[in-house]
Amino acid sequence: MSRICVIGAGYVGLVTSVCLAELGHDVICLDIDAAKIASLRAGVVPFHEPGLPELLARVRDAGRINFSTSYDEAAPGAEFVFIAVNTPAGAEGQADLMAVRGAVRELARVMSPGAVIINKSTVPIGTGDLVSWLVGRTTDTPFAVVSNPEFLREGCAVADFRNPDRIVLGSTDRTAAERVAALYGTLDCPVLITDIRTAEMIKYASNAFLATRISFVNEIATVCERLGADIKEVARGMGYDRRIGSHFLDAGIGWGGSCFPKDVRALIHMAAASGAHPQLLRAVVDINRDQRLAVVQKLQAMLGSLEDCTITLLGLSFKPNTDDLRNAPAVELVDFLRHEGCRIRGYDPVAMEGARTAMPSLELCPDPYTATTGADAVVLVTEWDEFRDLDLPRLRGLMRTPVFVDGRNVFEPADMRAHGFLYAGMGRGEPAVRPPGEARIVPTEQGTPSTSDSLAIVGARTN
Repeated sequence: MSRICVIGAGYVGLVTSVCLAELGHDVICLDIDAAKIASLRAGVVPFHEPGLPELLARVRDAGRINFSTSYDEAAPGAEFVFIAVNTPAGAEGQADLMAVRGAVRELARVMSPGAVIINKSTVPIGTGDLVSWLVGRTTDTPFAVVSNPEFLREGCAVADFRNPDRIVLGSTDRTAAERVAALYGTLDCPVLITDIRTAEMIKYASNAFLATRISFVNEIATVCERLGADIKEVARGMGYDRRIGSHFLDAGIGWGGSCFPKDVRALIHMAAASGAHPQLLRAVVDINRDQRLAVVQKLQAMLGSLEDCTITLLGLSFKPNTDDLRNAPAVELVDFLRHEGCRIRGYDPVAMEGARTAMPSLELCPDPYTATTGADAVVLVTEWDEFRDLDLPRLRGLMRTPVFVDGRNVFEPADMRAHGFLYAGMGRGEPAVRPPGEARIVPTEQGTPSTSDSLAIVGARTN
């Protein structure tokens, strides 16, 4: 087995380190964040990822993984060095390569002859060439550069590493690429070896296509809502077509996280900078933004003015099984609703601590029922399994006004209405706006209503 150094103990770097150690390699994970390394040495994973803490404990006990803050300690003797540092988006969507440059300069100073440098971070097309140039101007030590993009999904990253759809490797040195492929030797999947730029582009193209599928189905959901069709049935009918398939056809509040938003914007920037015209990609981003606005519009249609309304958000992380709040729909919703004059409460099974910083204006509650007590509306933002098992009669009884906007289409409209909710999904066949002449509901002065009949009907809509 091989000696491997992984630079970066973030999401990609740590999962890669632990899973390579599980394959039997001797891994040292390097990060300049001393607090993070201290935490990992103590066996504490600094983010929520199912199965990762247990796997880390096993490979630590087996002596196959160590952690360091020193390049002089971690890099010498490593046959393979993975670069898995953060590449945040700049103001125009361009990827910031400061951390990559810094890692490469430090690595070139101490790496062993013949080391293979592997770009694991999602980086702009041409970064492999940049890494080669930076190392080559610093040292005469022989080396090779390979692009090995990651395709890990937060919430199931360990399973994705163990059962990949494919392994993509790009290099001008095929022997080096084949050596990297051998690191994954026990994994059963296709291995695609290309040039570096093609490998880098495969990652961007893959994420952009998946984001496009989601934005497409969300646009169709909007049309369904106007025309009285149900997007869940439409998507099911589409998914049976083998040319289309059912994956990423769930309409909702849109995509978020650290990958799709950053990668799509970066690809738009690269395309525009090279003289191409990425109209489709720009539309994909616009549609996604509109999904957040659509939730606010549904609330306005069902409640009228949102001034002084109490709105509860169930789910704050960008997807279930993670505490990641980067580009989470909830963050945007809080900002939109705050400007509408709302009081906003929120609850999430694992993302509460991060939400204190990311959404300081949000009142955090210890459970869904506390969060909904006296609320004028609930918005289901993240489809955690916990919310699928909600006690709906109890929830309904706690609310001041029983408006429920299902941003992930978890519930069936008929069931929710039977429980007394004023329900709006995303493209479920009925618009949230009431037809002209229908009254708008408001809570009675007597207190929390127990059934929809106890709501006072005031003021007919005239729009």
